[in-house]
Amino acid sequence: MSTAFCPDFSKGLVPAIAQDAATGEVLMLAYMNEDAWQRTLATGEAHYWSRSRGELWHKGGTSGHVQKVRSIRLDCDNDTILLRIEQVGGAACHTGHRSCFFREWEHGEVRDCSPVVFDPQSVYGR
Repeated sequence: MSTAFCPDFSKGLVPAIAQDAATGEVLMLAYMNEDAWQRTLATGEAHYWSRSRGELWHKGGTSGHVQKVRSIRLDCDNDTILLRIEQVGGAACHTGHRSCFFREWEHGEVRDCSPVVFDPQSVYGR
């Protein structure tokens, strides 16, 4: 792959947005380092860097809700990645919701706006 199409990791982690390739729905925001980028390219499935655990993370490695990469875009500065993905299993969020953006602010009220697909307690034990 051309180095012109490579994120700029010179300042550390790069934001990576996961978007449903079929619907355009934004499912999550995570971060990638160079290792996560290379593994994503090599496997065709999304890999990220977990800031909270300080380790590489294969999305869906535990839950089975993997993200199959359908296309990749970089922004104009090469410092943000857009992954257009197929969300296997229907849930991108560790809370069991389809999207990590499952809360909506409307007229001073907050409500859930994304369905729960699985029970995180049964998958992660938490």
